[in-house]
Amino acid sequence: MPASAAARGVVDVSIPKEARAAGTKNPTTVVGSGTPKSCTSARVVRAVRRGGVVTFDCGPKAVVIKMRATAKVINTRKKVVIDGGGKVTLDGRGKVRILYMHTCDKRQIWATSHCQRQSFPRLVVQNIAFQNGYAAGSSADDGGGAILARGGRFKAVNATFRNNRCSKVGPDVGGAAVRIGSGPEDRPNYVVNSTFTGGRCSNGGGISLWNASLNVYNSRFENNRATGHGLNPARSGTPGGGSGGAIYADVHSHHLRIAGTLIKRNKGRSSSGAVFFVSNNRRGTLGIRSSTFVKNRDPAHTRGLPGIFHLGRDARPTIVRSLIR
Repeated sequence: MPASAAARGVVDVSIPKEARAAGTKNPTTVVGSGTPKSCTSARVVRAVRRGGVVTFDCGPKAVVIKMRATAKVINTRKKVVIDGGGKVTLDGRGKVRILYMHTCDKRQIWATSHCQRQSFPRLVVQNIAFQNGYAAGSSADDGGGAILARGGRFKAVNATFRNNRCSKVGPDVGGAAVRIGSGPEDRPNYVVNSTFTGGRCSNGGGISLWNASLNVYNSRFENNRATGHGLNPARSGTPGGGSGGAIYADVHSHHLRIAGTLIKRNKGRSSSGAVFFVSNNRRGTLGIRSSTFVKNRDPAHTRGLPGIFHLGRDARPTIVRSLIR
């Protein structure tokens, strides 16, 4: 499960109440009946579709559930909480995206007239691992090898993401593990006490952020890669991409906050081995606090901050009590 602060080489920061794990005392659905065989992909898909609080009863030992299909959130659900109890791994087998939420997808029910800005569903994944997720395609909706969360709000707490993939090249595709987009402009998404390793995607080897705000607390990003080349928009003769080895953010009046977090040994093929942040209207901000960014391979394009490309409201990101080298 996610590494401790000592293992990350940083000091934990305090977590606001809203960013903490959700309660699971009265689950809506329990996947499984006490044995590993009773915990199936089909049961996970049905539980997520039903919504509410989902927990697992797969026996006393850790279990890997091979996902045969993507679990999809219905957009009229107010919340979907998926809690693995520290023993469940959902495995995409290198073939399927594991979890999908898209509030503008009419196939999952169009709940409001302002689908991109609606504040629900609230999708929470906690005490669980996602591995070998895969999302193909090169459009803005094709990233998120493990999880696509577009619209509503997203939170990951005590989650582990390993070896997830999305398209290797392309200017817009991103988020080997998680692609977060849209949602209410005034409320952030959260990643807390979580680990991202071995991710590969055109942009954002860990997370891709698109027109949404995100607060990352006490987490670790290591050995992730942005595999595209040619940037965004794609330079002539290139397929585009290659930015944000750990995190890629393409936003407007949104914010990315990173605190108590280790970002180490990530790589951007064209730019920004650690974090790529661009606010298109120059109103968004990047803040880094009590964090360590080291050994993030970066070919160029960082304007004096190793591993970071920043273009926002301020000339430089706000950096407090952090090591960046």
